This record gives sequence, structure tokens and C-alpha cells, in this order.
Amino acid sequence: MELSTDWREQRRRILEKAKRVIIKIGSAVLTTEKGLDPRVVNRLADQIAGLHDRGLEIVLVTSGAVAAGRCVLGADKAAGCMVHKQAASAVGQSRLMHSYDEAFAHYEKITAQVLLTKDDLRSRERFLNARNTMCRLLDWKVIPIVNENDTVAVQELKFGDNDALSSMVANLVGADVIINLTSADGVFDDNPLENPDARFVPIIENISELNLQSMCRGKTGAGTGGMLSKLMAARRAATIGVPTLIVSGRQKHVLERVFDLEDLGTWIAPTQKMLSGRKFWLAYHLDPAGTIVVDDGAARALTGKGKSLLAAGIAGVEGNFGMGALVRIVGLDGGAVGVGLTNFKAVELRKIQGLSSPEIEKILGPCPHQEVVHRDNMVLDSSL
Repeated sequence: MELSTDWREQRRRILEKAKRVIIKIGSAVLTTEKGLDPRVVNRLADQIAGLHDRGLEIVLVTSGAVAAGRCVLGADKAAGCMVHKQAASAVGQSRLMHSYDEAFAHYEKITAQVLLTKDDLRSRERFLNARNTMCRLLDWKVIPIVNENDTVAVQELKFGDNDALSSMVANLVGADVIINLTSADGVFDDNPLENPDARFVPIIENISELNLQSMCRGKTGAGTGGMLSKLMAARRAATIGVPTLIVSGRQKHVLERVFDLEDLGTWIAPTQKMLSGRKFWLAYHLDPAGTIVVDDGAARALTGKGKSLLAAGIAGVEGNFGMGALVRIVGLDGGAVGVGLTNFKAVELRKIQGLSSPEIEKILGPCPHQEVVHRDNMVLDSSL
């Protein structure tokens, strides 16, 4: 991996200027087989309080509710189906927040519980309401403690893991950096538990160009995510200009050392070409309702020339979606081209696919839009 010479300077500059920080901690660091580790909770509160006293605004994204509930209920009751895990989360979440409240009270810090589902951020109105609430809490010097609302989230509306949630929250509040505390020292070029020759990777400058699957075999046991989920979340954050530091949460005073500019963990740099907050929302908060297949000429026009998608370039339509729905755009070979908001219903597109604009009016009558998907409402796969 070829590295530029100034990435450490970039990292130092970003950390020195950072004002709003997402700190994510996973179950592998936060819990033991006996449940929540109070020593970890207390050490984390001590470090976050110290950063807060420096003037940093901190949002803590925490796992641990299911693990805490499992300890109380017994492993047999909290294992298996989703309903059992949701019930365990309901029991564990109150204990998790109580532990944080007690720990932060020693430093006279006020915390707030924020439970989110993907559906909360998929609705633009609810997204903005959540943003306003979070920003007001930060203005009031409160430390929001965020977790997924496992108790009510159905599988289709789950973030998947709190790594993904941390990148969504970074976009929600306009964070400057994400610190992802994990059980590993950082990223390696192979799984160090299986390959003793695996090499530590201090910097990832172009994460969109990497094959993340090949780097990330295996996962830790306590939570739902492994290194792959952390890197996928870091890639999402990088597209909106937010860097991520993946670092061991088991090191002493790790947060203080990071902001004292000690060279720890793996730094994932932001991409040079960034998505707007709106396009990030399109790409990651909405679920596609169908698929539009485009021919080779249209695929080249979209990816190489930044054009909008016209009906003439459509080769097929899959699904039954309405106007304004998010759709996948794929090539003839099924390869991803991007996603976007369609100006036509699926039933209309099947009538006009492959046709020019004058021909479309003969079939549908006057249309307010010539483009099927306007480039301003489209996110290309190469940008993700």
C-alpha cells in the first residue's frame, strides 16, 4: 500500500481542530461473560469527561444492552430468535444507561438516552427532528448516549450493527471525526488471529478502492459486527468527509492519548470527492423499492459523463414502485451503477423504456420531467 507523506499531518490537524466527536464502543470492549464491565464504563466516563472539559462535544454510540440483559436473564433466555434478543435488550438497556449515569455523575456530567431505528432516519422529517434534538443537547453540554432501539426495530429496519449507526449519527450531527473503540489494535491486512504474519495498517487513504471482504475474515464474539462492519461504516463516513480512527479500547487512557496526538490505531482518511448530506441520506438511509436496468451506453453516460438517466437508456424494470421511490440502477450484467429517485412509476417506465422524449409524450401525454432519474437525485456506486 503506497502512502502519502502527509497523512500524519492531516490526522494531527483534524484532531487538533475537532469540535464534535463520535465515540463508538462495542460489546467486545464493554462487556465480559458476566455482563457489563463496570471498570470499563468508569474508565470510559473518566476519559470522555476529560475531553468534554477540553471543550469537545461528545456523542457516545454504545452497544451492550443485549449483553447486559443476557447476564440478568440467563444466556438461554436471551439466545436464539430476534424476539428473545429484543426482550434482553429491553432489560439490559436500562441497566446500561444506569451504569453510564452513575459513572458520569462523578464528573457532574449530564447524559441523555437516544434510541434510534433506521426508520427514524429514513423519514426526512424525523431525520431533521432527530438532528435538532441532538444538536440542542450538545448546545446544552449534555452527552447523548445513542443505541439502536432493538426492542422495537424489525429486521428490515435495523442498522445491522452500531458501527453503521455511528456513521449515520456522524452525518446526523455533522461530526468532525469518529473514534471506534474495538478489541483490536486497529486494522491488519489479514486476520491476525489466523495469520501470524498479518501486518498492521496504520493508514487507509482510499478506502473506496479496497476489497474490504478480503481484509476482514472473522469477528469478535460479543457483538454483531466485526472489522468488516467497522470498515464499511468508515467508508460511509469518509464519503461525507468524516475520518474514522479504529483503535483498541482496552489501552489505558486511549482517548486522552489520541487527542494528545499519539500515533495509535488505524486512521481512515476522508475521501477527496465527498457526498452532500442529502446524497448520503439517499445512499444509506433509504431502501431501494425496485431496480432499473440500463444499457451499456446509458451506463457510460451516467458514470463517465455525469448525465441524468433517460428512458432511452433503460433496458428493463424490476419491481412495482411509485414516483419518487428510490431505485437501484444496474447494468446489463447486473453490476451496480448507483441509486436514485425516479420521476416515473414502474408501470410507466415499462411502457416507455427505450423510447426518446417525443415518443414518451405520445404514450403518457405531457410529462413534467424528461429525466427518469435526474443526476442531482442520483448517487453513483463509484462514489460510495
